[in-house]
Amino acid sequence: MSDHASGGDRLGLAGDDFYAALMAAHDGLTYDESARLNARLVLLMANAIGDLEELQALLAAARKG
Repeated sequence: MSDHASGGDRLGLAGDDFYAALMAAHDGLTYDESARLNARLVLLMANAIGDLEELQALLAAARKG
């Protein structure tokens, strides 16, 4: 299992910067607009990862919460 699927932190301190950018991207959006942004972002990230097994492991890890 890779760092992605195991929940390993690969961003380090940049994780806070990403979270701030993510929140800024949602700023001013309605609930529905925010949900659409999340859906598009998930698909873009899935294409960037490009590995079905990795994506399935990430889905399972996210579902566990």
